[in-house]
Amino acid sequence: MQNYWLEFLTVALVHLLAVASPGPDFAVMLRQALTQARRNALLTAMGIGIGILLHVGYSLLGIGLIIQQSVMLFTVLKVIGAVYLLYIAWHCLRAKPGAIHVQANGGQAQTGWAAFRLGFLTNALNPKATLFFVSLFSVIINPGTPVLLQAGYGIYMALATGLWFAMVAVFFTHPRVRRGFNRFGHWLDRTMGGILVLLAGQLLLSTVSGSESPSVPSPGMDR
Repeated sequence: MQNYWLEFLTVALVHLLAVASPGPDFAVMLRQALTQARRNALLTAMGIGIGILLHVGYSLLGIGLIIQQSVMLFTVLKVIGAVYLLYIAWHCLRAKPGAIHVQANGGQAQTGWAAFRLGFLTNALNPKATLFFVSLFSVIINPGTPVLLQAGYGIYMALATGLWFAMVAVFFTHPRVRRGFNRFGHWLDRTMGGILVLLAGQLLLSTVSGSESPSVPSPGMDR
């Protein structure tokens, strides 16, 4: 059992480094926290956490390795992920002065389902997350570790991810923080859009340069 504790601590550390890395999840979460009500921002955080369970599920079933080893399937996944990031970026780049607060324009408010779906799809369609979890379950986690224990690792990572982004949501939905972004918030929104465009471009370029190998887990899950 002691060996499993060491394995769990390793998984937790690698995951902590990954989830704290800037990437699509953080960019989307920041925009949600600054433009939507706290409830919607928290639902987006929940969606990101639930998205982790999807990656954990297909990694446990061995489907992740099949996706990674199939150039065609992984290329399709990267293209879909890139297109979705460009879709979000388009909305960010259209930000106008004074529209950073949801109170400033009631028409900008999302439904709870839309907020949750945004978080879930942003994480679920991130091929970098696919590489990360395939690496995690094939390199760091011993194949001999009981499946239920591996599933427990996955549940922990989903909860930890959701909690991390919930804290981001709470911080950036604080009235004082929002007021601080009031004057230049639309530029921040546009900057987030530009970052998402770059991330999407990176994914599309990687489909031309060749497939990526998840031989070693990287902290940059979201990059």
